[in-house]
Amino acid sequence: MALIEEFEQRFLLGVPAMDRNHREFVDLINRMAEAANPVFAYLFPEMVRHTHAHFAAEEAMMRETDFKGGEEHRKMHLRVLGEMDWFGRRIPKGHLTQARSYVIEQLPSWFAEHTVTMDSALAAHLRSVASAKTPMV
Repeated sequence: MALIEEFEQRFLLGVPAMDRNHREFVDLINRMAEAANPVFAYLFPEMVRHTHAHFAAEEAMMRETDFKGGEEHRKMHLRVLGEMDWFGRRIPKGHLTQARSYVIEQLPSWFAEHTVTMDSALAAHLRSVASAKTPMV
């Protein structure tokens, strides 16, 4: 069973780079939810790498467009990356169950809330900046 369903309706923000990163994140989370322990242990670092790159891309967009909510958004990214990195260091020490619980019990609700609040605001800002740059015909 997928942890994050109805992706199309709930999480498409109209910014292709963000939508692509979100789709990849959701795919990883859903694959991890159903993975056997060895596969989960392999996928967790992949999810962490993806999330670091995903957040770096969003933060670059925030800087490049002078997004006013960027500092709060970045702090949320740092918190989640810190959690992921911590669990990632624990997996090789035999704490796979804790990491699995984090992925199943915390990441889906965090992703949903973050996407429809902070990422949605960023996407609206990015669309506004893009439309301001488009010449009127």
